[in-house]
Amino acid sequence: MSTSSLLRLEHVQKNYGKTEALSGVNLDIQPGRIVGLLGPNGSGKTTIIKLINGLLQPTSGQVLIHGEKPSPKTKKVVSYLPDTTYLGDNMKIKEVFAMFQDFYSDFDQEKANHLLEDLNLDEKSRLKNLSKGNKEKVQLILVMSRKADLYVLDEPIGGVDPAARDYILKTIIQNRSENSSVLISTHLISDIEDILDDVIFIKDGEILLQEDANELRRKHDNTIDHIFRDQFRI
Repeated sequence: MSTSSLLRLEHVQKNYGKTEALSGVNLDIQPGRIVGLLGPNGSGKTTIIKLINGLLQPTSGQVLIHGEKPSPKTKKVVSYLPDTTYLGDNMKIKEVFAMFQDFYSDFDQEKANHLLEDLNLDEKSRLKNLSKGNKEKVQLILVMSRKADLYVLDEPIGGVDPAARDYILKTIIQNRSENSSVLISTHLISDIEDILDDVIFIKDGEILLQEDANELRRKHDNTIDHIFRDQFRI
């Protein structure tokens, strides 16, 4: 594996009691890539994401970000969008922005305000008065307004309408630096495959493949979505 890896998982095993959630997982993500972590629900995607963020510890093996195990130091270079909201419904958007400014020294308030203007959302709006799609967009703005090396997005387009999906994907592409990478966990392959540089297929806690997206399409002469459905018999 390359020494310039941004993220590496080496022989990672994760058990919940007697249940094996991940088995011998090896991954290597380079800087400057948009990577799809693709698998059905319950395949181990969220477990991997929580390991990267230090929210879980591996049973064995190691997770390395810039060669270091997850820690307060690595959290400074990883920006994480969980699959459920963690923001108080009574908060105003501007209060959420202020909270992120306090939490993260790399939070770019100017960029966040600019992205908010694009949505025609009022910073005085309370989250409880926003549609599900607009709540998701606000959370994405928070995550993508950090100057991170790795953006980790868990099901960022789940449960929102197609217009919101388009906005979310555009925001992901346009708001990362050249050397930062984005790891997108999803089971909605057809919606995101056009923006992916690399794909990872995961099933039952095991990695089936990690490959360049264009190479995979050429090899199979088909879309990532079709290859995925064929592999998983969906």
